[in-house]
Amino acid sequence: MNDVPTVTGDTPPEDGRGARSGGVQSLERAFGVLELVAAHDRAVSLSELATTSGLSPSTLHRLAHTLVTLGYLRQEASRRYALGPRLFLLAEGSSARLNAVVLPHLMHLVAEIGETANLAMLDGDQVAYVAQVPGRHSMRMFTEVGRRVQPHCTAVGKALLASSADADVRALLRRTGLARHTPHTLTEPEEFLAELVQVRRRGYAVDEGEQEVGVRCVAVAVPGNSLRLAISVSGPAPRMSDALLTDAVPVLQATAVALGAELE
Repeated sequence: MNDVPTVTGDTPPEDGRGARSGGVQSLERAFGVLELVAAHDRAVSLSELATTSGLSPSTLHRLAHTLVTLGYLRQEASRRYALGPRLFLLAEGSSARLNAVVLPHLMHLVAEIGETANLAMLDGDQVAYVAQVPGRHSMRMFTEVGRRVQPHCTAVGKALLASSADADVRALLRRTGLARHTPHTLTEPEEFLAELVQVRRRGYAVDEGEQEVGVRCVAVAVPGNSLRLAISVSGPAPRMSDALLTDAVPVLQATAVALGAELE
């Protein structure tokens, strides 16, 4: 389930700023439109954007025209809108910057632990994998960078949600549901909230084959950054023993602190 972003409505305050404190309304609307277009897997019409955004067609037309002129949107022959090339250039630049900072830390995890290392972030109601370094073994875990999953069935999702208030977690679970992926998936909200209590107490989260049978994963949140990030190592359950987890957790925690400090 993908979140559909919302955009601030059409009634402008007298000072030209949006409802969010210190925010410029036109910028909020423009980024909101980009997020709405990105949430679809196809080009979208102005009327579809008007329905989902709450903005009037005239306001959307002005925003879309400006974004097309700047290259952040493109208009197809069908008059529908899709993401433009300048947005991809920004994404490529930010990805290169992120990898330059993150990959050495993930490589350190692989060198110390041997299993595949991942970086994930909370993106709306989902967890997105943003970087990975494969493990040393010929049989190893592989999660495609860019993949989005529900947080309730992953160690990174648990590590990320452990810092949220229970009421916020319940609201998220109402929106996403707790789909059963394996016999081990937690599918009851109270059961999942009890698991988060254990994550907070231990300082790390574990996926016990809850997303994929035979796969075990351990994760910790990255502290001290405006992005909600978590790092993890994952591998086949027989190799991801309790003894390996005992050795891996301090390495993960130290790496998370170092990465968080570098991203500040």
